[in-house]
Amino acid sequence: MNLEFITSDALEGVRHGFFTRKGGASSGVYAGLNCGGGSDDQRDAVALNRSRVAQAMEVAPDALTTVYQTHSAEVVPVTAPLPEPRPQADAMVTATPGIALAILTADCEPVLFADRTAGVIGAAHAGWKGALDGVLDATLDAMEALGAERRNIAAAIGPTISQRAYEVGPEFVERFIDEDRDNARFFASGDGDRALFDLPGYGLFRLRNAGIGHAEWTRHCTYSDPARFYSYRRSVHSKEADYGRLISVIRL
Repeated sequence: MNLEFITSDALEGVRHGFFTRKGGASSGVYAGLNCGGGSDDQRDAVALNRSRVAQAMEVAPDALTTVYQTHSAEVVPVTAPLPEPRPQADAMVTATPGIALAILTADCEPVLFADRTAGVIGAAHAGWKGALDGVLDATLDAMEALGAERRNIAAAIGPTISQRAYEVGPEFVERFIDEDRDNARFFASGDGDRALFDLPGYGLFRLRNAGIGHAEWTRHCTYSDPARFYSYRRSVHSKEADYGRLISVIRL
């Protein structure tokens, strides 16, 4: 089966893709294109899946560059394929042609960035904690350090969990309100004391508030489409032992 990936008009002219789970060599709960080395999937299957993604992006397998994601605001500048052990970070930037920056997600936001004029790209993994702590803002800062201009940077948020599927407790809401009372706009009422959090809406707000040239969400919900996307939260609700990871890639 051929691989499937979603693109964004915001990044037109830069090779990129938010890959779905379709295609790939994994089976069971990982069926399809699981690219998560941190999952309990067979290593050979994950390696084959990543190799197919590299081929689709027209780069060598070792040029498909990932980091050890920890829900932080750390950003790594990349000039060559990263050695093992991979650095702990949640975003990367580069101005080096042939390097493909890849982010793994399963409900969190995969965010791809490009300043086409300056020839600088970035990729970020933004869950609620990383977004709140400033990983998107830090990615923009790191791109500027490589010569990008913030007003020329475009960003696309790929498939992520939507507000209707993201139920949280009052302590979660309080954490955001303590940071900024206006963050209340990103929560809707749920059952009882529960609330529904708009993660992509919050991501777009952080990007636009940081002065980016353009930002958009592809409007795909990972939780609601099991045929195309892995979802950590859906796996918990289904009492599955583990879950696959989606991959999102951008290259010059």
